[in-house]
Amino acid sequence: MSRVGRLLRRPRPRLVSLRTTFAVSFATVTAVVTVVVGILSYSAAARLVRVDQQSVFDEVVQDVRDEVSNRRMDPVDFSSTAPGHDLVRPARTDVQVLGPDGSVYDPGRPGLPVTDSDRRIAAQQVSGRTVVHADVDVGNDVYRVATVSFGGGRGAVQIAQEFSNTEDLLRALQQRTLILTSAVVVGAGLFGWWLARRITRRLIVLTSAAEDVARTRQLGIQVPVTGYDEVGRLGRAFDRMLGRLAQSEEDQRRLVQDAGHELRTPLTSLRTNISLLRRIDEFPQETRDELVADLATEARELTDLVNELVDLAAGQSDSEPPQRVDLAEIAEEVAGLAQRRTGRRIVVRASGDTTTDGRAGMLQRAMSNLVENATKFDRGGTATIEINVAGPAVHGPVRVEVLDRGPGITDDDLTHVFDRFYRAADARPMPGSGLGLSIVREVALSHGGATFAARRPGGGSVIGFTVGGG
Repeated sequence: MSRVGRLLRRPRPRLVSLRTTFAVSFATVTAVVTVVVGILSYSAAARLVRVDQQSVFDEVVQDVRDEVSNRRMDPVDFSSTAPGHDLVRPARTDVQVLGPDGSVYDPGRPGLPVTDSDRRIAAQQVSGRTVVHADVDVGNDVYRVATVSFGGGRGAVQIAQEFSNTEDLLRALQQRTLILTSAVVVGAGLFGWWLARRITRRLIVLTSAAEDVARTRQLGIQVPVTGYDEVGRLGRAFDRMLGRLAQSEEDQRRLVQDAGHELRTPLTSLRTNISLLRRIDEFPQETRDELVADLATEARELTDLVNELVDLAAGQSDSEPPQRVDLAEIAEEVAGLAQRRTGRRIVVRASGDTTTDGRAGMLQRAMSNLVENATKFDRGGTATIEINVAGPAVHGPVRVEVLDRGPGITDDDLTHVFDRFYRAADARPMPGSGLGLSIVREVALSHGGATFAARRPGGGSVIGFTVGGG
């Protein structure tokens, strides 16, 4: 089998849910921390207990050495029948007395083993000589034994401290630590599972909503949003994204429908005139000229309509990066270009701070459409066309308006001039598609602004837009 075939037949990796991952991770971290803390705590406790027991034993041995060094003492002084012997027999301490020859003079309870080194200590002439035996087994218990000489060959005393109980205590502590650690790990796993389920519950809802959108391709699905944490913010962002996508889809559908409707008329007229070309030899010269002129006009209008549709689509695109732009400078460029094309006098008046964050190409297209609209409806006029750019005194929108002395706008048309393909009754004989001002509206909305239109005192119109804070 080929390598490609093996890759295709390779089983897909099993997906692990975020809930399981979170719960296992939480339990693992808790287990590691608990085990480390348990080991350190047990080690510290065991060390303190052992050090404490060793310190007590060393103090008892030192007290006995000081006593036999400062006074002449005999085996009878440490006998269990001697008064005051409890002073040198603290709790959990066994005492056994050896005679001069190393024999047991007074046995301990229990009796302690006697070695050759203990017998040599018992025969020592110098008092206070000591030999220590660690981990001495006495019956079922473990002792630490120290043998201290009386001096003068008078014998020795053996002091033993039991360590079995201490080790038993430490073993019990170790077992309890293990049980507690296991309980904490199990509890952490259960708590992690509950916490992961609580945290991921809203993520599962968002995932289901995304899968429903992918399966049904319906962007109008309502996304349930709760909370104000990161998951809540994600839910609201996802809901807003679906809303924008749904609006974009609706805008595209409406644009296609409107474009199809508007293209139908020029295409029908163009098709009719083309069919007449087959009989052009039957028509007089004057009719031929009119037919050719009509074809040229219709082709030009169709070209303009397609270009404006492209501009409208480009106006809805966010591919151009936003940057700091000066609307007064853009207005100067637009005025200069329109003045060269039309020969009309166009002046620019700017006031305040006219800079803002925006897309220069889109803003230039919007201003050009406003100026073109003004020159088109005042084709034979000679009055100056004005472009006013006014910045706010404080933070706020920048206002751009174009003023002309054309026929003006009727009250019925004021609320529709920015609609797609809308053309006033007196503007229908003029060339155009009715898309120019709708492009202005799209540009303004994409920059956080709005459009406006009004009749100008003394005749003409004022049409413009605002863009977000300067």
